[in-house]
Amino acid sequence: MAKSELENRWSLHGATALVTGGSKGIGQAIVEELARLGAKVHTCARNQQELDKALQHWQSLKLDVTASVCDVSSRAEREKLMEKVSSLFDGKLNILINNAGTSISKTALEYTEEDYGFVMSTNLESAFHLSQLAHPLLKASGVGSIVFISSVAGLVGIPEGSVYGSTKAAMNQLTRNLAMEWAEDNIRANCIAPGAIITPFLLSYFEAGCGRIPKVENMGIPLGRPGEPLEVATVAAFLCMPASTYITGQVIVVDGGLTMARFIP
Repeated sequence: MAKSELENRWSLHGATALVTGGSKGIGQAIVEELARLGAKVHTCARNQQELDKALQHWQSLKLDVTASVCDVSSRAEREKLMEKVSSLFDGKLNILINNAGTSISKTALEYTEEDYGFVMSTNLESAFHLSQLAHPLLKASGVGSIVFISSVAGLVGIPEGSVYGSTKAAMNQLTRNLAMEWAEDNIRANCIAPGAIITPFLLSYFEAGCGRIPKVENMGIPLGRPGEPLEVATVAAFLCMPASTYITGQVIVVDGGLTMARFIP
């Protein structure tokens, strides 16, 4: 095999990408990984200060990344975001990473109508609607890839996670259905279900629940440690590469073996 063929297979050179929730955590790692592999990336977040800080960091790394403020729980802001992406990338998009998400740590009985609506609109509704909006751009590119960032909470029960887990389980199924429906348009859809990844989101979840991060030995992870955002980002990047063109409709668990261990009698 010629070297150029091998390089092209493992490269995103020339690709365009939208990553939601890219100012920190897993989203930031995905933005950086895609850009390092040659993609032009646009990302969004709700907080302008966090975006500005991230942009300065990306500029120092000479990465081709742009950003705009967007609250993905808002339908109008999602539409505005996709209009901007279409303008930036001349009506074509190769990659959509539905990463933005949130959770409210309460028991099922404590959840209010407002809590439920906010988590649902931020996690599930945004991912579905953005995929709808991105469809013509992905189709126009000729080779489209959607990656949903789900969670092991969509596969197993977690404390105070009834609504959050429901959104992630629905996202897993949405992946399979879009993969079926949009294959004829050469658009693939896959999903990553991370486990305990050291991010601001995980830290806030544990602080809300028990005020501290559990000791590693009490987390039940066979590999003996929480994961790093980059360990999710590399999988996301692979799912968007030419090397993965026969993979679609899959939910790939990245959890150090956590869910496997939970299922062992």
